[in-house]
Parts: sequence; structure tokens; C-alpha cells
Amino acid sequence: MAMTMTGEVALPATRETVWVKLNDPAVLKACIPGCEILDKTSETGFSAVVKLKIGPVSATFKGSVELSDLDPPNGYRISGQGEGGVAGFAKGGATVHLTDAPDGAEGCVLSYNVEANVGGKIAQLGARLIDGVAKKTADQFFNNFANAVKAG
Repeated sequence: MAMTMTGEVALPATRETVWVKLNDPAVLKACIPGCEILDKTSETGFSAVVKLKIGPVSATFKGSVELSDLDPPNGYRISGQGEGGVAGFAKGGATVHLTDAPDGAEGCVLSYNVEANVGGKIAQLGARLIDGVAKKTADQFFNNFANAVKAG
């Protein structure tokens, strides 16, 4: 089952500062809901373990994340895939773009365009439930990330 999400969030920091945080495994691990492990495996790669609950199904996804189309400090493409055992799999990607805040305001705007695909037992739960959990997880990540940026 495929899904897409788009959005943007205003952040109280320069694009350069936000870029550094978007590439910091410790910041990302703290911001990703359910993330238990996020280890850098190469200059642009990470291994991850994320525990999620989607309706009645709880699963621990083990997978990899790769950054591409790097354009510091303007954005990149992030792609990943994970296996959740009997629960199924998830794979997808996002394009992240940073722009200066409008009208000379301080900070920057992070916009994202996400596409994801899930299969297996979790795909049987229905599009409404999965879309709701995906949106809630994305909102939590960006709220956590905004707080990390504010905290410095």
C-alpha cells in the first residue's frame, strides 16, 4: 500500500544550522519516534532499528537509510527500507528542502515530500489507520526536530 505526505515547518535557525542537525545521527535518533538505534555506516548511510505500533500491530523494523542528491545547505533525498518480521515491511523516501524564511524573517522553512510503501500484515490494517499513524509519526518527528533546533 502506497502513501504520500507533504508539509513544511518553520524553524528558528539558519539553513546551515538546520543542515548540520539533519545530518547528525544523535539528533535524528532523538527525534524519530520509536527509534532505538541509528548508527552511521558510511558518509551517507545509516542502519536503524525503529519500534512502531500501528493499531493492534507492534513491530520492530530493522533497516537502512541512505542520503542522496546532497545539496548543502539546501536539502537532500533520504531513502530507506525496513523489515518488521511477520508485521511486514516498509520502504520509502523523502525529499527535504530548506529555504530562507519569507519576508526577511529569521530562520528557515523545511519542506518535505514523502512517499512510502508498506506491505505484509500492517498493510492489511487499512489505509485510513496507516495514513493516520504515518501523519502522526511525521508530525511528532518535525515537532521533536523543531524543539532540537530551538534547544541548539
